[in-house]
Amino acid sequence: MGDRSRSGAEARFDATSAFFGELGRRRQEPLLGNASGSVRFDLARGGDTDHWLVALNAGDATVSRANVGADCVVQTDKPLFDGIARGEVNPMAALLRGELTAEGDLELLMRLQRLFPGPGSGQGGWPSTEEPPNG
Repeated sequence: MGDRSRSGAEARFDATSAFFGELGRRRQEPLLGNASGSVRFDLARGGDTDHWLVALNAGDATVSRANVGADCVVQTDKPLFDGIARGEVNPMAALLRGELTAEGDLELLMRLQRLFPGPGSGQGGWPSTEEPPNG
């Protein structure tokens, strides 16, 4: 009956899945310019790690759950990335605080950072097609 390791709120709204799902649906993203390469996000969740791979080809983005080599690898925990995907956490500030690590081609990460919602979800990125639960 579903993943019991998730809280009720997380089961109703998973900001990370919504972010990557929207990115995959949009495909060609003008904010990415002509960026090409791949960024893998390794998100620790309890004893498990969720993998999200964003492959860019001249600004065309495809998203998968592949755990393969990438030009840039980002590591953090799932709750922090949920905060980034909701616009509650600035990814560059998290990087500077050591809450998020990145190795490889950081220019690709800087390009993708343009897509994350800003505070209040009104700045940067795109409006979410889903809303987080109230309460």
